[in-house]
Amino acid sequence: MKAIEITSFGAPEVLRVSERPAPVAGAGELLVRVAASGVNRPDVLQRMGHYPVPPGASDLPGLELAGEIVSGDAEAMAAAGLKVGDHVCALVAGGGYAELCVAPVAQCLPVPKGWSDVEAATLPETFFTVWSNVFERGRLQAGETLLIQGGSSGIGVTAIQMAKALGATVIVTAGSDDKCEACLKLGADHAINYKTADFVEEAKKLTGGKGVDVVLDMVAGSYVAREIECLAEDGRLVIIAVQGGIKSEINAGLVLRKRLTVTGSTLRPRPVAFKGAIAKALREQVWPLLERGAIKPVIHSRFAAGEQGGAVKAHELMESNQHIGKIVLTW
Repeated sequence: MKAIEITSFGAPEVLRVSERPAPVAGAGELLVRVAASGVNRPDVLQRMGHYPVPPGASDLPGLELAGEIVSGDAEAMAAAGLKVGDHVCALVAGGGYAELCVAPVAQCLPVPKGWSDVEAATLPETFFTVWSNVFERGRLQAGETLLIQGGSSGIGVTAIQMAKALGATVIVTAGSDDKCEACLKLGADHAINYKTADFVEEAKKLTGGKGVDVVLDMVAGSYVAREIECLAEDGRLVIIAVQGGIKSEINAGLVLRKRLTVTGSTLRPRPVAFKGAIAKALREQVWPLLERGAIKPVIHSRFAAGEQGGAVKAHELMESNQHIGKIVLTW
């Protein structure tokens, strides 16, 4: 099979199309003929040597994909209501940048009705992440307010649509007026250009001084102290990336007085059972929203994975931060 390898740690040019032996599905797994692979920020970090591959996972990048089941554990598939020939999207711990990929059955979901495989390839990484962090760890409820840092990112456009569909008010930050406008069109109630306005002041103003109930943070660093300032009483701050650095100096007194929760997580190293539970919740509570059009795919660009340079261009775009929504490699 064709696959995209990281030949050495470094710039996007280290990505190369190569030939690899086809993987074989084991117990509890299935093999997918990949139609499309989603591109995510962790892929860039892995390419640069900053995101180690979990033990036992493929060294190939790629954490999400969609395509047709070609083989697998028949008993496990039957228990999940799947069979050879079905089209699924899957969350994987690696190996998604390839024509064939093995995935745990528990981490596979049917391609939503009305969605193409290419559209479905944009779902697993961001939907698993948002559900786990915003709705489980962050406990966002209908009627509450969510602040999303980086609303035009893949995670951001998912969080906007999911939170709105489930009854929350959504405030986002983004780095340009065009990105802010795109977030508003996706359903965000308010968008703050963080380059021209102080998101703390704006968030307080937009909530009548109360503050927001949940913050989804992909920055960390100096943002953490400012996010604590703009949280409401009993607010929850959920950190899922540290693009702004790993060290923060905070006002612990505010955490005490406002009874705040500061939490965070990474999804890749978690066990199959944990990810399978997220998949089950998504199928029950979110997949109906996808199938009736309450949440729509947002694809910024597609690149041909099998062509030399396709993955390089995809990673260059990801690093430029000029995209709104998802970037996809098609096979």
